Amino acid sequence: MKFIRLNAHPELVHIIECYWIMIDPESVVNTQKIIPDGFIELIFHFADPYLTDITGQWCIQSTSLLAGQLKSYFHLQNTGTSGMVAIKFKPQALTKLFGFDMFGLTGKIVDLGVVNCPALMKLRNIILPYNGPAEVKSKLDLFFKERCTGLSPDPILPALDLIFSANGRLSIADMVKASGINERKLERLFKTHVGLGPKYYARIIRFNYIFKLIKSKNTNWSDIVFQAGYYDQSHFIRDFKTFTGVDPSSYYFDEKDMANFFLNK
Repeated sequence: MKFIRLNAHPELVHIIECYWIMIDPESVVNTQKIIPDGFIELIFHFADPYLTDITGQWCIQSTSLLAGQLKSYFHLQNTGTSGMVAIKFKPQALTKLFGFDMFGLTGKIVDLGVVNCPALMKLRNIILPYNGPAEVKSKLDLFFKERCTGLSPDPILPALDLIFSANGRLSIADMVKASGINERKLERLFKTHVGLGPKYYARIIRFNYIFKLIKSKNTNWSDIVFQAGYYDQSHFIRDFKTFTGVDPSSYYFDEKDMANFFLNK
C-alpha cells in the first residue's frame, strides 16, 4: 500500500489541507478503521470500489464520494485493488466555495451525485484517468485557484485558526474573543460551515494532537495527558475510546494504515 501526500499551492492553504493518493495493487481483503481528523474529503476511486460500515452494516461506496465531518470511527474494506485520488479540505471550505450546509453531511459518506454540485462532479473528469501525482497536483491547483478568486473572508476563520494553533486546548470564551462573534451565533455558524459545534470540533483537534506527541517518542503517557490538556487520565482514555473504539494501550500507532497516515501527516 502506497500513500502520497501532496501540498496544495500556497495560495490555497486557507482552503485545502492537502491532496492525497493511495494505491495498492494487492487484492487481499483488508479492513481498516478510519477515525476523525477534523477535515472533510472528496474522494475519487480509479480502481475497485470499497465497502464502508458506519451504521453496523457493510455498504458499497460510490467511486465518487464526499465525506463530511466524523464524530467517531468507522470501518472501511477493499473489494479488490485500490486506487484513490482525494482532496482533503479545510473544515469551512465547502461552505465557502460551494455554499454547502455541512451539518447535513456530518457523520456521512455520500455519493457525490446526490449533493447536486456540478462543479465538484467535473473534478473526476479533470484528474482521471490517473497519470501520476505531479499531474494531479497541477490540475487540482489550477481548478481551485480559479474557484477561490474573489472570495470574501470567512467569519469563523479566526476561531478555527485559534483552535489549530492551540491544538484544541481552548475554551468557547477564547473562540468568541478571537472571532468577535457571540457564543450562540458562533455555534450556529460552526454547524453550518464545519458540521460540528466549536466545542466538539476543538475536542477532535485536541485528540489529533495526541498523535503528534506520540510521534515525538520522547514522552510518556502522563506527559501526553498533560500536554494534550486533559484534566486526568480517565478523561483522556474516554475521549480516545470515543474516537477510535479502543483504549490508547490497544491502539497500533505504528501500523501503516490510512488512519495513521492522515493523523501522523
